[in-house]
Amino acid sequence: MSATLRAVARTADPVQLEVFHHLTSAFCEEAGARLMRSAVSPNIRERRDFSVAMFDRDGRLVAQAAHIPVHLGSAADAVAAARRAHRLRRGDVVVLNDPYAGGTHLPDITMVRPVFVGRGKRPEWFVVNRAHHADVGGAVPGSMGVAGDLHAEGLVLPPVLLRRGGELQEDLLRLFARNVRGAGERLADLRAQEACLEQLAARLESFARERGLAAVRRTARDLLDYTERAARSAIAGMRCGTFSAHDHLEGDGLGGRRLRIALTVRLDGRRAVFDWRRTCDQARGGVNANRSIVMAACVYALRCLCPDRLPTNDGLFRLVTLETRPGSLVDPVSPAPVAGGNVETSQRLVDIVFAALARAAPGRVPAASAGTMSNLSFGGVDAAGAEFTSYETLPGGAGACAFAAGRAAVQTHMTNTRNTPIEELEQRLPVHVRSLSVRRGSGGRGRHRGGDGLRKEVTALVPLRVSFLGERHEHGPPGDDGGARGSPGRLWRIANGRRRRLPAKHSFDLEPGQVVVVETPGGGGHGRAK
Repeated sequence: MSATLRAVARTADPVQLEVFHHLTSAFCEEAGARLMRSAVSPNIRERRDFSVAMFDRDGRLVAQAAHIPVHLGSAADAVAAARRAHRLRRGDVVVLNDPYAGGTHLPDITMVRPVFVGRGKRPEWFVVNRAHHADVGGAVPGSMGVAGDLHAEGLVLPPVLLRRGGELQEDLLRLFARNVRGAGERLADLRAQEACLEQLAARLESFARERGLAAVRRTARDLLDYTERAARSAIAGMRCGTFSAHDHLEGDGLGGRRLRIALTVRLDGRRAVFDWRRTCDQARGGVNANRSIVMAACVYALRCLCPDRLPTNDGLFRLVTLETRPGSLVDPVSPAPVAGGNVETSQRLVDIVFAALARAAPGRVPAASAGTMSNLSFGGVDAAGAEFTSYETLPGGAGACAFAAGRAAVQTHMTNTRNTPIEELEQRLPVHVRSLSVRRGSGGRGRHRGGDGLRKEVTALVPLRVSFLGERHEHGPPGDDGGARGSPGRLWRIANGRRRRLPAKHSFDLEPGQVVVVETPGGGGHGRAK
C-alpha cells in the first residue's frame, strides 16, 4: 500500500481493507472469466467487450473487475433504474439497454441480479454485467450506423425481468430473438451473462457465510470511506480554482456542423465540479452521450490522477458533481440517437477533462491519445443463407507523456478491449483480412513521440453492409508542451482498383472482392523535438 493510502486509512485496518478490496475485485474478475469462456460471439469471447461489478444494498459500487471504464463508470445508473422499475426478489434478473433508463447505447446489454443472504428480505448486493452484443437490430448490421433517432438504432429494452423468481421469461426471449440479427449467437451470449452473475452471486453468498454478514458490511463501508479520503487527498494536491477547456466533434454523420463540447472544472481542495452546460444542443445523429457516460468519463480522468493502488468504488464518485443542460449533446432527451456517444463522444470527453485538469496538475497529464474507438461493423448473409454480423473497435496511438513515448496500436481511455484475431474473423465470417499492421510514423513528433495507429484492410467475400463510426479524421490528436499532433484517421473503400476516401461516420456496401481500409489516428507528441 502506498504512503498516501496508508496515511488516510485512519479508522480501519489498512491490511484488512486491502485484502477485502482485492478479494471482491477477484470475485468480479472470476465472474468475467466465466462470461468470456461461455460466450459465443468473438466480440465478447475474443475482444472481451464486457464488464462486471458488484454494488451494495444501497446501490453503491463496491468492487469491479479491471474491464471497460465507460461500462463501469455508468453502471450505477443501471442498478438504480432496475430498482426503480421492480421490487426485486429472489431469482429475479433484470435486463436493459435503454440509454434513457440506465443504459449507455443499445448494443450494451446490461443484467442486474439481486443477491440475498440467509433469510434476508432485502437484497444484500446487486451483481451487474454489461456486454456489447454484435447486433441488437436496427437499420444496419451491427447496430452502430448513423441514425436519426433511437428506434432506428435497434431494439430498446427498458428494465424488464428476464427471470421472475427464477423462471425464464420465454416470451421476452422470443421477442428479442425476432428483432436481432444472428439470434442464436445473441441468445447464447445472454446465457453467458447469466452464468457470470450466477458465479458472482455464489461467491458473495459464500463470503458472507464465512466472514459473517455484519463484518462484510462493515468492511465494505470502511473501504468506501477510505477511498473517499484517499481521493480527497489527491484532489487536495491539485491547484484550487476554475479551469476550462473545450473541443469539437467533427460532426454527427448527418451533414451537421462541428459540435462544440465545453467544460469548466471547479476544484476547492475537497471536491470536483464538472460543469458541461455550455456544450452545444443535442445532435440529430447518434453522437449524443447521456449523463451516465459523462459521469464515467469524469470519474475515469480523475481516477487517473489518484494513487495507482486506489480502489475504484463509490467513495470516488462521492467527490464528483456533474452539471449538464437537458437537451444538450451531453444530456440528450429521448429519442435522440446515442450509438456513437458511448464510443466516440466518451473519448472526446476524456480529452477535454484532461485538458482542463492539466492546468490543475501540471506535468501529470499526457498528450491526447487517438480520441476514437474507430468502430467497424458489417454484416450480411453467408453462402448457407445464414445471417451474420461483426463488430470491433480498432486501437490507435496513445499520447506521449513527459517521461515516455506513447504506445502504438493500443486501446486507450474509455475502452479496454482486445484485438479480434485474424484467424477468428476469417474462420467465422466470409471475409479476408488482407493486412493488419502498425501505421508507422503516425504518432506526433516531440521530445517523446506519440504512439502510432494501425492500418487494417478487409476484403469482402460476399456482399456486405458496412458501417464505420470514427473521429479525429479532420485533425489528429493534439500534442502537449510543444509536441506535434498525431496523424488523423482515414477510411477508404477500394473497388475495381480505385481507392475512394469515405467520411468518418458512414454506412456503405461492399461487393465481393472490394476492400475497406481503416487507418486509425496516432497519439499526440509531448515536448518539442530536439
